[in-house]
Amino acid sequence: MRKQLLFIFLTITILAACKKSDDNNLFGASPDTRLNDTLNKYQKILSGAEHGWKGLVLPDGLDHGVFAFYFRFNDSNRVQMFADYDSASSITMKESSYRLKALQQPSLLFDSYSYIHILSDPDAAVNGGVYGEGLYSDFEFSIDGMSGDTMKLTGRFHGSKAMIIKATAEEEAAYYGKQSNRLIDNINKYLTYFKRLTTGGVNYDIAFNIFTRSAKFSWIDESGAEHVEITGFYYTPDGVAFYPAVNGSVTAFNNVTWSPSTTTLSFTVNGSAGTIKEIAKPTVIDKAAPKEWYNAVIGNYWQSVTGFHINGVDDAYGIQTLPNYYLLLFYPQFGTSSGINYDLLGFVTYDGVTQPSIEYGPAFTAPTYTTDGRIIFPYLGDLGTYPDDATPITNTITKISESTGFYLVRTGSATYDMVSAKDGKAWISWN
Repeated sequence: MRKQLLFIFLTITILAACKKSDDNNLFGASPDTRLNDTLNKYQKILSGAEHGWKGLVLPDGLDHGVFAFYFRFNDSNRVQMFADYDSASSITMKESSYRLKALQQPSLLFDSYSYIHILSDPDAAVNGGVYGEGLYSDFEFSIDGMSGDTMKLTGRFHGSKAMIIKATAEEEAAYYGKQSNRLIDNINKYLTYFKRLTTGGVNYDIAFNIFTRSAKFSWIDESGAEHVEITGFYYTPDGVAFYPAVNGSVTAFNNVTWSPSTTTLSFTVNGSAGTIKEIAKPTVIDKAAPKEWYNAVIGNYWQSVTGFHINGVDDAYGIQTLPNYYLLLFYPQFGTSSGINYDLLGFVTYDGVTQPSIEYGPAFTAPTYTTDGRIIFPYLGDLGTYPDDATPITNTITKISESTGFYLVRTGSATYDMVSAKDGKAWISWN
């Protein structure tokens, strides 16, 4: 019996040894060896790109926003970099370090401060983001794999999406040749809120938000259907590009030029000429927006600090010069007077000691809504006592009471721009 048990034990041991040998043959190498082979493969891919890489990073803290980079990696863990963060970084090369490391999956780490860290800097003064978080971007990325000439990446902390694409010889030469074209920024010099892009026989309303790196396109197709798309934009050496493409075809504005005498941006789009000009009325009107804006804060209020932007001037009426001025608010259904419910455009003051309070402001009866998507504010009277010099207030009342009313443009989940329907040259931003 003992010999039989010993025989069975030996048989099991031999079979187990055979199984282990079979496993080794099946995988060919240990997990550590395979992972090191993968890291070496990516190292050769990164440093072996003849003309470097274009990079796109989409910070998690910006809806649609995108920033562009140029990278040249060497095989000694050094990377040369340009970025479109500002005009200086577009033409000033900075060198820093990087690593490839196994962190559950192969990862690309930018491990010393560089342009790519600016988006994640916790000092909001650096990037305009949130204190402690920046723009919720990343500088450590998991490598999701290659697709053609594109390496796809995901931020390890905030989940920011990113990619690097093998650059061409022309693109490499443009970056190192300090070529930069940021003329699209002149769109902020247009006096009208609405701007029209014309290219390839199609008219688009277009709005650029330089800070959030996003662009909004609105148009009507041949069948009469209305379309609105919001996409990210980034600067290129000769203009701007969009990610993703708009209407399936608008990918970039190349060879951008600016004419201050005619207030016109010109460029090419897929080889066709394109221009952006001022317009007073939008092509696509969000007819539901005025009621949505009004109803969204019943029992609460919208607020603005600078009041009306008119003819290119912020706070055109100088409401910030009013004594102890703090902010301007619009409060729907604020109160009742002689049986009439009224809305209040309240001027809030703060003396630095007591709590901010509504001191005065014009009242309006319930707004009227037109069938073509405008809101009109019927002036009712005044609340409180105005300062001795009430010019900023009376000018604001005159503007907001215009019989032509306003269009409402949704600019975010809790923000709207209210644009004068008279000429499109005056607007106020509410949040």
